[in-house]
Amino acid sequence: MCGRFALHTPRSRIATRYFDLQLPVGDVHAAYNTAPGGQITTVYATSEAPVTFGFSRWGFRPPWAKEDAPKPINIRAEKAAISPYFRSAFAHRRCLVPANGWYEWRRTESGKQPYYITLKDPDHDEVVFFAGLWEPAGEGTDTCCAILTEPVSPAFSFIHDRQPVVLDSECRWQWLDPELSDREMLRKVARRLDPERLTGYPVSTRVNRPANDDPGLLEPIDDSGPEATRS
Repeated sequence: MCGRFALHTPRSRIATRYFDLQLPVGDVHAAYNTAPGGQITTVYATSEAPVTFGFSRWGFRPPWAKEDAPKPINIRAEKAAISPYFRSAFAHRRCLVPANGWYEWRRTESGKQPYYITLKDPDHDEVVFFAGLWEPAGEGTDTCCAILTEPVSPAFSFIHDRQPVVLDSECRWQWLDPELSDREMLRKVARRLDPERLTGYPVSTRVNRPANDDPGLLEPIDDSGPEATRS
């Protein structure tokens, strides 16, 4: 799954490097412990604009759904194209969620140990892109979104059984294209980032509290030592 992630690379740098976008996109403070329910950076396309950097509330609910309808933060990729709740967004409103890495929790005898999964060579890739879906939410330009998940790659199966769908940046334009709606074609173009380009390591349980939001959360620890249980 994906319930927490970090994004500290400026939005303007992502826009320039990956989308050749020179216009201001609104840089914000670095976030090292983004939690569900907040506003997160999304990249999406519409018929009016080939690429837009926006802020979207992390929790998906279609505009036609009732007020008490669920607002999932994750969507199983296996069901996204066929579920009535998600299939329209899957066909026409796909987005990318940039991140420097994400957290997963491993069950241990002493409790859940958080791990941070990130790029081995951040100078080469800089950010990862989660595959997401978005919908309009309320009045104006407000949107909501959720991140697609899938079975975890073998390299990280010792931590958790699922992970976000991490796309290779080379397929970013095809994934965003709102005119591309064929289910089988989308499966073909949604190329995953090679898991060999990722690494994971244990971090402090301080990340368990969303109020903790600082670069120290990304520091590796010895998960057999006292730091592993500090909160």
